[in-house]
Amino acid sequence: MTYQSSLLRLLDERGYIHQLTDAEGLDALAVKQVVPGYIGFDATAPSLHIGSHVQIMMLRRIQQTGHKPIVLM
Repeated sequence: MTYQSSLLRLLDERGYIHQLTDAEGLDALAVKQVVPGYIGFDATAPSLHIGSHVQIMMLRRIQQTGHKPIVLM
């Protein structure tokens, strides 16, 4: 699929997208307004898990395309 929004184009090019429920709707929304993305971390844990790296990188991609990353602790 060819996306109109820079966010979904970048995520697709980088291999982040495997399957979306409403790709057309999300693409249209990302073209019209800022889309937030968030990740939550356990603040009581002694460190981050390596599995969080993909999610952190995705938040960076969200930020690079002008959208709003949110980190919860």
